[in-house]
Amino acid sequence: MILLDRVSKTYNKAAGPSLDRISLHVEPKEFVIVVGQSGAGKTTLLRLLTREERPTSGKIIIGGIDYDKLKDKDIPLLRRKIGVVFQDFKLLPNRTVFENVAFALEIVGMGRKEIKHTVPKVLDIVNLKGKENSMPMQLSGGERQRVAIARAIVRQPRILIADEPTGNLDPKHAWDVIKVLEKINRYGTTVLLTTHNQDIVNKLKRRVVTLDHGKVASDRANGSYTVDTKGK
Repeated sequence: MILLDRVSKTYNKAAGPSLDRISLHVEPKEFVIVVGQSGAGKTTLLRLLTREERPTSGKIIIGGIDYDKLKDKDIPLLRRKIGVVFQDFKLLPNRTVFENVAFALEIVGMGRKEIKHTVPKVLDIVNLKGKENSMPMQLSGGERQRVAIARAIVRQPRILIADEPTGNLDPKHAWDVIKVLEKINRYGTTVLLTTHNQDIVNKLKRRVVTLDHGKVASDRANGSYTVDTKGK
């Protein structure tokens, strides 16, 4: 599903590589957590996966698509196969919950009838049934993040990238979001989660890939994570 073979990315030669010859293989339907301190390379990795950046060297293949052969005109099609959820929600403030999720379908040309049929099903998956007509500011942070997840999965992507999705949430709402990600994973979507929350990592008992200074420092099934507080 996701294959990186000796991938490097250098923005500034003087600063050294942001990613340094990393190799990673994620199977279909896996749930993988990527951890590491700020500057470890997590954001660069995600930007390479969504083709916002190109690697300096190495090979990336996702869902059978070889990024070396990917034409610019095909990038929008690739991104429909990859749902992305951010820490800061990125919802449209003047649109209802229904309209925010529907927007992802409108931009790919889905008809009104199909949108009306599809959106309620997805809102049910993320436990937001009955919130269709609410505005984002009427929702809790956890609910807003679940709207963002609904928007990311409404086009049925094969991969969901969740970039620090609980970073702005209190523990209860954070776990509400994590439970939704686990449910989506059970439906067959590959989930890649980045987080600094060691409590979430240690309780989930999933595969944990730790990045450190642009390299894969460890890759463990049922892994754990301890934040290094030295020097802070």
